[in-house]
Amino acid sequence: MATSAPKTIDGLEPSCCDTAASALGIVRDGVITGEGPTTAGRVHFSRMLDAEDAAWCARILTATAINDTPVSRAEAEALFEIDAAATERKDDGRFEDLLAKAIAHHTASASGLPVPPRNVALSPETAIESWAPMNARGVRTDALEWVAKRMRGKHHGNRVLRAMVATLVGVSVLPLAQLPSMIDIGM
Repeated sequence: MATSAPKTIDGLEPSCCDTAASALGIVRDGVITGEGPTTAGRVHFSRMLDAEDAAWCARILTATAINDTPVSRAEAEALFEIDAAATERKDDGRFEDLLAKAIAHHTASASGLPVPPRNVALSPETAIESWAPMNARGVRTDALEWVAKRMRGKHHGNRVLRAMVATLVGVSVLPLAQLPSMIDIGM
């Protein structure tokens, strides 16, 4: 079991969505290099995402100052960058769950749909199906196209995110025949 990371490090306590995205960039850099403030005091191999990295992401995304605001595009982009940087995972699926929920939170809120506070929506105890849109009704096409573009041509092992995208994007943005070329939906 990983030890708990320090509660505060300069630059990692966000005051707004922009500073949260910057803090996620620091986590990404630690994943890439295995060095930096988020990896201090523990063995961390480069390109490895572990439970403490996932905990840092969750802590940043649910900081009190931003808890009642929707996940921003910049934060969602930073999470996709962390996902791409990590070639090996040792987090028991926590980052994948967080990524899917954060992308759903951003996509729903960007579409004008209500979303719960981050500490509820992003919690591992909260099922994504309990609040995220599970069909394309009300979801803006441009938000779905952004998600599809971020996933196009990349292998994503995130089953929850793939299922959400296949359901939403497959229904509303692309003809069904184009969906397999957009993302790998195989299990």
